[in-house]
Amino acid sequence: MDFDIQIFESVLRQGLGELSLDLPEEVFPTCTQFAQAIVETNKSLNLTRIIESEEMAIKNFVDSLVLLRMEWPKNLRCLDLGTGAGFPGVPLAIARPCWSITLLDSLRKRLRFLDDATRDAGLSNVATLHARAEDAGQSKEHRQVYDVVVSRAVAHLPVLLELATPLVKVGGRFVAYKGSEAETELAESKRATKLLRVDIEQVFEIELPKQMGRRSILVFRKTAATPPTYPRKAGIPNKQPLV
Repeated sequence: MDFDIQIFESVLRQGLGELSLDLPEEVFPTCTQFAQAIVETNKSLNLTRIIESEEMAIKNFVDSLVLLRMEWPKNLRCLDLGTGAGFPGVPLAIARPCWSITLLDSLRKRLRFLDDATRDAGLSNVATLHARAEDAGQSKEHRQVYDVVVSRAVAHLPVLLELATPLVKVGGRFVAYKGSEAETELAESKRATKLLRVDIEQVFEIELPKQMGRRSILVFRKTAATPPTYPRKAGIPNKQPLV
């Protein structure tokens, strides 16, 4: 099925409206351009399984922008952990041009695509970072410097907490996009939050428009510096999660 630009933009507008997200008019053509770039590149590079117009609008773009239902500073430094095809980082960069967004991924081919696509979209507030999260979290350049780290990565929450929170500055936030498993994973993350010096600050749940699923947004506040032990060396967090 061909990607339909008009359907995509119409559903995007409708979906954002249903969630009371009022965004500037210039956001929509830029989102459409980025969506088209994904669909075209997906023919040769596996970026996402979601390429149908309505699903792309709701499951990738509206879902990414749900975060903006919270109050955030006008200017902040944000890192998207395990960005993949650029979600949620690129839609957030489009909607919040004053935010500085870093897209972290371990696959260089994805980042090359994102470099090209964001440049073509005129996004000057986006940078890419080719690294393992474990390595970035121990790097002086990236450790404890971001106001907020976001992630839609498919990983167990205790693992995500160890990978993400070392990158967050003290007082900053880590935001995990989760589905129906959120409550169970939160219960399994008590040891991780204690060791990593973070507290769960807010949980809000939404039903995505067009009955496309339920989303839980978990917001953690970093209360103190991450112990130097964390994150552990690459691969260990997945093999030995802090549960």
